[in-house]
Amino acid sequence: MGRSKNPDRPRGGVEAVVETVDGGLAELLPDRDRARAWTLLIDGAPQSYVDLDDPTYLSFEYQRRLGHVIDLVAPAGKPVHAVHLGGGAFTLARYVAATRPRATQQVVERDAALVQLVRRELPLDTNARIRVRAVDAREGLAKVLDGWADLVIADVFSGARTPAHLTSTEFLDEVRRVLKAGGCYAANLADGPPLAHLRRQIATAAARFTEIALIADPAVLRGKRFGNAVLAASDAPLPIAELTRRAASDPHPGRVEHGRALMDFTGGAAAVTDSAATASPAPPPSVFR
Repeated sequence: MGRSKNPDRPRGGVEAVVETVDGGLAELLPDRDRARAWTLLIDGAPQSYVDLDDPTYLSFEYQRRLGHVIDLVAPAGKPVHAVHLGGGAFTLARYVAATRPRATQQVVERDAALVQLVRRELPLDTNARIRVRAVDAREGLAKVLDGWADLVIADVFSGARTPAHLTSTEFLDEVRRVLKAGGCYAANLADGPPLAHLRRQIATAAARFTEIALIADPAVLRGKRFGNAVLAASDAPLPIAELTRRAASDPHPGRVEHGRALMDFTGGAAAVTDSAATASPAPPPSVFR
């Protein structure tokens, strides 16, 4: 299917763009309130939000939490080397480029058709040092040099689920290989009651990193609803106090768990290996209504 317009969702003469990509039906929906802002959906599931006029504007709750990690991984404005596993509409790569000029970034997005769509409709700043590879996330990570990255961000979903091979200790071994000493890994995790996947992912990170923290809506942590949680992990101390302050001041406040309380939260869950890995659970249909 080629590009088509959706006349039911206009914004001042700007229409939605609908196109079939490798991962399903992609829709770029214009924001009625922001002149050059768009939401990307894949098969009806919101994937990314981009404001071309203000790439520092992060609309999605979990992306703001990842933004807090990005802000605190190095002194404000300092260029970093960043790897993004999962591209979507390149929201976080745009954010890094805007907040850390001269940052060098690699984006790994398996869906080549989606990459083409986003590049065409929501072009990247030509001055941004962003390289995009249309390969599987783990395959792309294997091509990154040892000790290259200050930051690795994982935000990979296929059919609204994180693929199994991106949930294991072996995957995190590759993440650790490309991180500089003291570098940071951050991941967008999605789960709902009884939170078995989230507990296992925390245990998996704890098996490979000495410092971990989790940022999430308290209702998600209590197993009251399906939602996103952001995991941060490093072998250097994490800025827990500042992460806590920023998460609490969000429009939708989040809670930061770390240390003994976070390990207690796992309930003794075991780390995941490649041989036992499974994809994250699919969200219930009500999540996207």
